[in-house]
Amino acid sequence: MKPPTEWAEEIQREIHALVKINTPSLRSIRRRVSHDLRDAAPDYVMAVAQEFLGHPGLRFVAYELILDHPQAFRTLDAAKLEQLGQGMNSWWTVDDFARTLAGPAWLAGLIADEAIRKWACSPDRWWRRAALVSTVALNMRSKGGEGDVPRTLAICRLLVDDHDDMVAKAMSWALRQLVVHDPGTVRRFLSENESQLAARVKRELRNKLSTGLKNPGRRSRPPS
Repeated sequence: MKPPTEWAEEIQREIHALVKINTPSLRSIRRRVSHDLRDAAPDYVMAVAQEFLGHPGLRFVAYELILDHPQAFRTLDAAKLEQLGQGMNSWWTVDDFARTLAGPAWLAGLIADEAIRKWACSPDRWWRRAALVSTVALNMRSKGGEGDVPRTLAICRLLVDDHDDMVAKAMSWALRQLVVHDPGTVRRFLSENESQLAARVKRELRNKLSTGLKNPGRRSRPPS
């Protein structure tokens, strides 16, 4: 196998050669790399993934390389995830991390609830957002989630009065995902925490509970 640094250099060359650079074209390259790495040792895959963390716009490649390699994914623990999450500085880098790796790792039992609670109590807004977005995997059927009211609400309660917009948006998302499984519990949570929740969270939850949509009448946007 070539040195891990060469993978990043090779992919950068492929990206520069693309006629159109967008997520589908980048993901096509990532799938090809995943295929080439299918028989590689987990540590090697992790080393390759690390090479992409410093490249703006390519963090999702690192996370998907790990997710798509079952042996590498099963080596994840709280320490490795925190290392892979270093440098998150936007909603999309957080969501790539939490939706692709942290949430599925939590769902699979690779990390304990305490790790997510630690993130929820972080002074860093991005780690607090990561804690909430990680609950999405617990409740998203396409990710294998079957609905986990206790763990989802435990994290939401820790951040119920956090009005940082990036955190409030994630709170809304976490609770809206839970509506699919237990709307009654979400209604009670909304009622019990009426005075603490951010206005955005209350508005979007009421919309979801009454219409099934986050913002009725608006064109759909990326999850937030």
